Amino acid sequence: MVSANREYLAQWMPWAAGQTLENTLEFIRSTRRLLADNQGFQTAITDDGRIVGTLGFHRIDWENRSTSIGYWIAESSQGHGIVTRAVHALADHAFRIWELNRIEIRAGRENERSRAIPARLGFQEEGVLRQAEHVGDRFVDHVVYAMLAEDWRMISR
Repeated sequence: MVSANREYLAQWMPWAAGQTLENTLEFIRSTRRLLADNQGFQTAITDDGRIVGTLGFHRIDWENRSTSIGYWIAESSQGHGIVTRAVHALADHAFRIWELNRIEIRAGRENERSRAIPARLGFQEEGVLRQAEHVGDRFVDHVVYAMLAEDWRMISR
């Protein structure tokens, strides 16, 4: 899926342009360690039984009860609400099961599709991190969105 979407993903994901099979295997190994260490997890997004992307929690800060969520999806699978539903399920799990207090999502300022997901779910836009990530030959500004447990309880009734 990465190979088929490399050009599209490389606009926003710093790893996409040079992603190899070995890099993918190492990603899988690292996500298994993350899960084993109770520090979060990554999962595949599937549609009709085929992988179309990934999403998951980056490291969980148990002391501060916070985490962040990241995601990507194949260009051809966008616009069907798949990622929105998946992010909703992850956020609900984090707040209700893990009893976390804060979830953050960062998206490239110009990545309107990615930014629409936290906005659609009621995450608050908190600001912009200028030149936060080096992607290809440029630096990308990140818009930071966050949801607090107390706000999630209010909007998820």
